Amino acid sequence: MLKAENLTVLIDNKKIVNDVSFEADEHDILMVIGPNGAGKTTLIRAIMGAVPHSGRVFLNGTDIGKLKPKILAQKIGVLTQKHQPQFDHTVYEVVSLGRYAYKKGFFGELSREDKEKIHQAIMLTGIQDLVEQSVLTLSGGELQRVFLAQLFAQDPKLLILDEPTNHLDLQYQIVIFDIISEWVKEKGRAVISVVHDLNLVYSYGTRAILMENGRIYSRGNVKDVLTRDNLKSVYKVDVAQWMQSLLKNWSD
Repeated sequence: MLKAENLTVLIDNKKIVNDVSFEADEHDILMVIGPNGAGKTTLIRAIMGAVPHSGRVFLNGTDIGKLKPKILAQKIGVLTQKHQPQFDHTVYEVVSLGRYAYKKGFFGELSREDKEKIHQAIMLTGIQDLVEQSVLTLSGGELQRVFLAQLFAQDPKLLILDEPTNHLDLQYQIVIFDIISEWVKEKGRAVISVVHDLNLVYSYGTRAILMENGRIYSRGNVKDVLTRDNLKSVYKVDVAQWMQSLLKNWSD
């Protein structure tokens, strides 16, 4: 579905992303991992055209650099780490903003299809009991589900997630990725997610990209990428040994 070719981002004469190429196929949850400073978030921003870069990105064969912003918003949804609502909107109002790319004019009415997509998104994310509540009253986990619902209402083909659960408690990390795993099962959908927690990669990822110093160190199926040698080389610590030692604490 998505194909990136030779993406390079140069900032202050330093290559933050250096000649990166990869593909994400239908039903993929492609996890982008690596230590701080590896270029993960900058890679995501390059895909979206948010930073100057060289190289090209194709979605279903179309160069996304040639798409108008409104069309691009109908095809790709982006979820970041944190959201800080400034206004006293209801959950329903925030989710309904996902249909903005389909409206005719700023003040256009919600169509029947719009309302159906909003309802489906609310049900999929399990926030139906929150729809009349102000987003200013929500917990971090609840708020992240609301913005995930907004993306689902947008009805994109590709989700790009930048550490979507990094600040959340464990139960909400599981909830968010359980929901995403269900969403991606539908035809013509894929997910690319930057994550720090390698356990999430093992639990939910179908494929992975391991980055180091702006380059791809390894790519492929999760088990082929997250080998002991690969992780030790990139993270400069024996990650497998450390995780196994932690597991012993739960043996009883």
